[in-house]
Amino acid sequence: MVRTYDITLSGDTSWLADADAQAVAHAIEAGGHRIYFVGGCVRNALLGLADSDVDMSTDALPERVIALARKAGLKAVPTGVEHGTVTVVSGGKGFEVTTFRRDVETDGRRAVVAFSDNIDDDARRRDFTMNALYADAEGRVIDPLEGMADLRARRVRFIEDADARIREDYLRTLRFFRFCAWYSDPAEGFDADALSAIASNTDGLETLSAERVGTEMQKILRAPDPAPALAAMRQTGVLGAVLPGSDDRWIAMLVHFETLSGLPVTWLWRLAALGGDDIAERLRLSKADARDLERLKAAAFEGKPLTEIAYRHDVKIAQGAWLLRACIAETPPDLTVLETIQHASEAVFPIKSSDLMPEYSGPALGKRLKQLEAVWIASGFVADRATLLDTPNT
Repeated sequence: MVRTYDITLSGDTSWLADADAQAVAHAIEAGGHRIYFVGGCVRNALLGLADSDVDMSTDALPERVIALARKAGLKAVPTGVEHGTVTVVSGGKGFEVTTFRRDVETDGRRAVVAFSDNIDDDARRRDFTMNALYADAEGRVIDPLEGMADLRARRVRFIEDADARIREDYLRTLRFFRFCAWYSDPAEGFDADALSAIASNTDGLETLSAERVGTEMQKILRAPDPAPALAAMRQTGVLGAVLPGSDDRWIAMLVHFETLSGLPVTWLWRLAALGGDDIAERLRLSKADARDLERLKAAAFEGKPLTEIAYRHDVKIAQGAWLLRACIAETPPDLTVLETIQHASEAVFPIKSSDLMPEYSGPALGKRLKQLEAVWIASGFVADRATLLDTPNT
């Protein structure tokens, strides 16, 4: 039974106050159809969090959505019409409007769907109860599957049969832990039925592409505190399945040290703390992220001075190495080091090639520059140009 709550979202909720979003909703309603905001935008508004993507769901078929949008003077683009999705453009902004659907067949990666005029069908094909919340254009909340109770309890729960939901799309296993990392109350623990179903279906993770796994892992690691979720991933066998050789033992400590330092969340530091085999390949990291991960691991474990790391690479690499070294030592980091790292990252070598010419040229010039740079770094970046030029050649 569709339950309409006594809750009406505030009129200043960004997407309710958005005249362009309202124009899309009114265009479909003018044709006698129902249309609702759905999913993340409703969930986040109820939690008082930053906006998520604004998606809409309707009982109108895609062709009808296109016709009604154009009748209202809006642009309609059939971006995924075979799956029921039409992007309606209002005021230069695109809004995805998707016809109610029900799953006909799934294989763990993709689904064959049929259109429906029943909101219950549409709600049941979603992943978690907190994502099956809808709101009409007036902000009235509609809850077909009692997701509001779970949202209020900060409880991530699969819709109906957890095992069935996972087998429909194995990516939902990683999405479960991502949602736990971002929205659940760790003090209450994680849903036991979900964890049991996840532990029974880890083989299905092998069917997922590295890109999809990598995207979800990044989102998990970007959470304010992913430690409880990553611990549950380890306990269910998921962490070892997607990232063999990884270990989450430093994550809670790293998050604590990040908080002490006041530094913002940096997912790559956390990935370095997790470790694992063939990380870049298994998570399909970009070339830049793979390079920075290797630099970060080398900086943390090979012992070069943090100041040199900050100067030669990047302040983020040095800061991450500083925190990881604190985790290795299991000792809170010396906060005074942060200023030193920042200063080193901004330092400018005072010697130019022209300062050494014509006395030096070719390979000898390059060797001399490296020698003086090493002297300058060893001085803590304080040796001035004159002092460096007076340095004997060795």
